Amino acid sequence: MGQHIIVSILIFLVAILMTMVGKGGGNFYVVILAMAGIPMHQAATTGQFILFAASIAAMVIFQKNKSVSWSLAVLIGGTTSIAALGGGYFSHLFSGFMLKLIFAFMLFAAGAVMLAPIKKETEGGVKNRFGTMKIKSVGQIYGVNLWIALPVTILTGFGSGMVGVSGGSFLVPLMVIACKIPMHMAVGTASTLIAATAFMGFSGHAIQGDFNPAWAVPLAIVTIAGGVIGGKFALKTKPRHLKKLFAYTNWLAALFMVTNAFHV
Repeated sequence: MGQHIIVSILIFLVAILMTMVGKGGGNFYVVILAMAGIPMHQAATTGQFILFAASIAAMVIFQKNKSVSWSLAVLIGGTTSIAALGGGYFSHLFSGFMLKLIFAFMLFAAGAVMLAPIKKETEGGVKNRFGTMKIKSVGQIYGVNLWIALPVTILTGFGSGMVGVSGGSFLVPLMVIACKIPMHMAVGTASTLIAATAFMGFSGHAIQGDFNPAWAVPLAIVTIAGGVIGGKFALKTKPRHLKKLFAYTNWLAALFMVTNAFHV
């Protein structure tokens, strides 16, 4: 009982903080669950389930404030979701040990992406170039570089579904850099994408029989509350001020996962 309370508190705090920057928090959820002694495949499944719950709650908050680009969500989200389903299903080709190491690598990569400089949107019209799609949202037109967006979303979706992370650490910079949309809209749209990716990744794992409702359902309620609070905070806070902090915590989580892989 005490273990459940500690895990719930940690996941609640992560849900608030990660929702604020559009990262979802799936990486931390899986680390917490794995450190609590839950087998890696079940931890990945539970992580995807509660991530879906938190993202849906946050998406509702962002949508009310018109901070979601649905056209962009459909473009990137469709590809990511299909790839995540495959990643979740084929995760059984790897041992729990290998999944932990892959997960640790993704955490390090996510930290590097969050620290990468992001150029501000340039003024003027979007150039008509082959491989660039124009998207209109809230009266603004943005150019999406499909040569960058599609390959990255496929890799992100597959990797996310396999190890139980959201991919938000990659999707937010992708939307700001490749799609040239404002940071606040990237965070709001990421919540939608994360929800889709998490659901498909969870489905792939659940098909393999790794769903444990005794852990997943109560924690889902906790993350819904965290997602609502985090979404409201995000609308009042500039996420870029937290990027360095979350990059460092990603690397710390990766070190914990590597330690867990070699000592459990």
